[in-house]
Amino acid sequence: MATQTSNDGSFLQNLGKIYGLYTGGFLAFVILLAILEQMGVPNRVLGYLFVFFTIAVYAIIGVLSRTAQVSEYYVAGRKVPAFYNGMATGADWMSAASFVGMAGTLFLLGYDGLAWVLGWTGGYVLVSVLVGPYLRKFGAYTVPDFMSFRFGGNFARFLAVVVLVCCSFTYVTAQIFGTGIIASRFLGMPFELAVFVGLAGILLCSMLGGMRAVTWTQIAQYIVLIVAYLTPIVILSTKKYGIPIPELTYGQAIADITVREQQMLKDGLATAANLKPHIQPWLTYTQLNFFAIILCMMVGTASLPHILMRYFTTPSVREARQSVAWSLFFIFLLYFSAPAYAAFSKLEVYTNIIGRNVSDIRPWMFTWGELGLIQVCGKNAASLDAIVAACKAIAGHAGVVRLQDFSINTDVIVLSTPEIAGLPYVVSGLVAAGGLAAALSTADGLLLAIANALSHDIYYKMIDPNAPTVKRLTVARILLVVVAVAAAATAATRPADILAMVGWAFSLAMAGNFPALVMGIWWKRATTPGAIAGMIGGFGIAILYLVVTRYFPGFGVSYLGMSSLTNPAGAPLVDLAKAMAAPNAMDGWVAASHPLASKVGWFGITNIAVGLIGMPVGFALIYIVSLMTKEPSAEMQAFIDEIRKPRGRTVLQEKD
Repeated sequence: MATQTSNDGSFLQNLGKIYGLYTGGFLAFVILLAILEQMGVPNRVLGYLFVFFTIAVYAIIGVLSRTAQVSEYYVAGRKVPAFYNGMATGADWMSAASFVGMAGTLFLLGYDGLAWVLGWTGGYVLVSVLVGPYLRKFGAYTVPDFMSFRFGGNFARFLAVVVLVCCSFTYVTAQIFGTGIIASRFLGMPFELAVFVGLAGILLCSMLGGMRAVTWTQIAQYIVLIVAYLTPIVILSTKKYGIPIPELTYGQAIADITVREQQMLKDGLATAANLKPHIQPWLTYTQLNFFAIILCMMVGTASLPHILMRYFTTPSVREARQSVAWSLFFIFLLYFSAPAYAAFSKLEVYTNIIGRNVSDIRPWMFTWGELGLIQVCGKNAASLDAIVAACKAIAGHAGVVRLQDFSINTDVIVLSTPEIAGLPYVVSGLVAAGGLAAALSTADGLLLAIANALSHDIYYKMIDPNAPTVKRLTVARILLVVVAVAAAATAATRPADILAMVGWAFSLAMAGNFPALVMGIWWKRATTPGAIAGMIGGFGIAILYLVVTRYFPGFGVSYLGMSSLTNPAGAPLVDLAKAMAAPNAMDGWVAASHPLASKVGWFGITNIAVGLIGMPVGFALIYIVSLMTKEPSAEMQAFIDEIRKPRGRTVLQEKD
């Protein structure tokens, strides 16, 4: 024990040097691969080196961080400095949806896609002000721990676990789905096998060391993902406008896109029906849904257990608050760049693909086409012959790629931009490594949240309170593997709903967790019956609305307007301009399969923003039922006062 403490102290004192050397080594590795590319090493070999080298590094960190201490496994010993916890939180937060999907969202939606950026970024303000520091002062291992202690008993704990698992499982499945897409593209293996390759990396990072291993791995993953994300747009900004700061040249790129849009209309390369102006608002969402999504993503961020868990790891309440600020900074670096990424990507597509002769399409497109992620003239772009034949089959086709001929899955935008722009393949490999880091880091956090809730809150707290440390950690590791395999098996089936359910996770967390967390911290009069009623009512009504609008569209449900939709499983893309003319021809799963193309229900609210219905119900029930029931004990009210004080001892001291 003393030796481990000594080693930890030395490690923590040298974090700057260790991660500085790691960053330098990673950049040297990228330069080496760039040299190998110039020497003629095949792209497939470079792809294997990128993927396996980065996964190997993460796995080594995970193995070296193994632990047999409960506090280390669940909360990294509460020793993580604010700066590094902020970086780890940034990686935990920057999922495949953020890294791979955010720029694709903005590419597809233009102005309307900013709802997601604003919501996800703003959520950390709520974490800092309303929730994070107070949960750290409480001193629990998990969010259900707080619910149980504050609202007295295992039923509140059980409800919190139900919300946690429902929100987290589909989210982690989507991350493994993302690793499958990247691995299948850059390793040339079947998708169903690729998801389990990603799974192996996830388990090596988290199984042996829990939160301790995940924390130090996520810091390494953040460095990879932010370098990978910024590199292509820095290069493109420098090439096009002479300034290596894409956020400063973003406005010029938007202006060039607008000019190109008008030129495509003039040249017959696009029609008004299929061209969505990049800067025009309210083309996809109504104003109500635009701001509803912002609110739901903000509040959902402050309610997701795997994010709140990160603030249990800091040495003090003060550092928990500081780490929220650092989290916001590290997330800002990517989100502030996402609109620029989308703009440069769209400009490259409009310049290098639209208007190109069909017989002159570049070979890189065929790899994505084989996966069903890019289509030309309504057919998968699997080969030049397939594309030429598909376009010839269209009456009056002039032999050039028009905007209406080209369809790309939004999840491919970030990964394919270097190839669209003609950048060296090493940049494509770097971006793939970044996407893999984003997916793995979030998957680690989510799997740990689920496994910890099941092992700590269900097994230890409810089934076997006398379980020794070794048995507790063994159960936690077994459950981690079981949940991970179940998520990978689900992802391997290519479920059409997965990406939509990522958006739903935020709203469900908002409806189920947020009212009870906020009222539990900020209102001493909140009672156990009130909290239970609020959690069941808010979460229940959200689930009901979601299920009805998703699976029973006849009950007053309509499709959101979208210019094009893609099925992440690779099924044919749908042109909604045509589909809206013949609504009965649309299969219901097509619209719901995309997280941005959900349905609206009785109140005109997209089911992605279902938290807007569930959260007020939760708050109202907690307030009303609490006033109707006996107020909490004086000891509990004193406890609430104590956790709101920024100084002093941790309220709940868990046994190791």
